[in-house]
Amino acid sequence: MARQEELQSLVRELRQAVPEIAGVMVASTDGLSLATDLPEAEAARAAAMAATALGLGKRIASTTALGGLEEVVVRGREGYLVVYAAGDKGVLAVTAPMGANLGLIHLEARQAAGRIAQTLA
Repeated sequence: MARQEELQSLVRELRQAVPEIAGVMVASTDGLSLATDLPEAEAARAAAMAATALGLGKRIASTTALGGLEEVVVRGREGYLVVYAAGDKGVLAVTAPMGANLGLIHLEARQAAGRIAQTLA
């Protein structure tokens, strides 16, 4: 299976594993969209923001001696955006509505981020 197809398959699997998820984005650490189920018009901007959030999160974790970054969680009034490190080359971003089961999202998304890291290695 080609890399693009494998990443798109991982996006679909994550959505199936956690139906509450509203959107999934896989991006490179330099902000390029690699696979997503977001509308195409939003993909480029979402990829850039996810990569930026990951970079800032890494810097905060390093500066405050928290260790290696695992994820960044943004909670708004309407829901969540969670950005996961996917190895050295990838970013996984997941959106979910308020009230979603974050524990289940973390469980499934962390596994997906590991698979994404392997795919991009």
